[in-house]
Amino acid sequence: MRKYLIGLVSLLILSGSLCLAQTVQPKIIDDFKPSTLNQPGQDYPQVNSQGYARFHIVAPQAQSLIVSLGLGGTRGGTPLTKAEDGSWIGTTAGPMEEGFHYYHLTIDGGVFNDPGTLNFYGSTRWESGIEIPAHDQDFYALKDVPHGKVQQILFPSKSTNTSRRAFVYTPASYDKDKSQRYPVLYLQHGWGEDETAWSNQGHANLIMDNMIAEGKIKPFIIVMTYGMTNDVKMGGMANFKIEPFQTVLIDELIPYVDANFRTIADQPHRAMAGLSMGGMETHTITLARPDVFSHYALLSGGIYTPAEIKDKSKVKLIFVSCGSFENPDGVKKAVVALKEAGFNAVSFVSENTRHEFQTWRRSLYELAPLLFKN
Repeated sequence: MRKYLIGLVSLLILSGSLCLAQTVQPKIIDDFKPSTLNQPGQDYPQVNSQGYARFHIVAPQAQSLIVSLGLGGTRGGTPLTKAEDGSWIGTTAGPMEEGFHYYHLTIDGGVFNDPGTLNFYGSTRWESGIEIPAHDQDFYALKDVPHGKVQQILFPSKSTNTSRRAFVYTPASYDKDKSQRYPVLYLQHGWGEDETAWSNQGHANLIMDNMIAEGKIKPFIIVMTYGMTNDVKMGGMANFKIEPFQTVLIDELIPYVDANFRTIADQPHRAMAGLSMGGMETHTITLARPDVFSHYALLSGGIYTPAEIKDKSKVKLIFVSCGSFENPDGVKKAVVALKEAGFNAVSFVSENTRHEFQTWRRSLYELAPLLFKN
């Protein structure tokens, strides 16, 4: 387990280490617009049509200011230059990949959030966020379609001696037909994130709403909960123990959801998926408890091998994905081996993305139509 966790951390860092500066950079087009994630009325940060990001911070007493990009600053820094009026301004050395990116400000060695933008939980803290418009952003856009609900639940957890929180997505049809029951996907976040990530950063609810409205999927429920039970700080992932969380998920959360929502409460209609650390959790728990889940999905979260799965008859689907700058060959080879062993296995590689949410948004979009087909 320790080697598995350390490997995932290394993957996150390596896949996120983008050098924004290229050998020959194109001329920057001056069509910058405020990021869609900005606070109301705030002009910065801004992005342009090429994917460059521009930052403007008012900090007249500061001596240095760097924008640290990526989860925990793993994407490198953009130094800002101080103007005569005491404000700081700067543009990334090169374009950023499409999609959502965490960032924070390093001011005179201290870590702060950008007051111009919204905050998102990542890096075990609330981080600033910026959105680089994607060519395929339509599938998670807010549209005039029937919308489901994302509601907070507090469920009792005897094993942790507290009440724990989860968010539950129910499709738009849930409140209309009281006789209908639904399959359930248990969807886990990544390291340093929490149960808000898939709705806030991932737009899972909008992806579902749009696909249901287009008739691409049959409606199902999604449950998103915090994937840890012990207080582990950034960099201490190797100390994480999954067994207590498995107890929370299997013995406490699932029974609560089945008792309080109209679920189809059996193994064939229950799936588990997760990104990064959530993929590790999915891998471990689905193998340990094949009686609970029938659909497995690892999103930048490792692979399955045929030898790991003791009863092939219990597995309806194995889905494995990653970004093209991660480990696409490993993902594809793993799925080929699973298919040769007789499993219904599918691979997906998100083009031109790394260990970040655009990879996982696209992964959910590809995964959802494959779930609960029978």
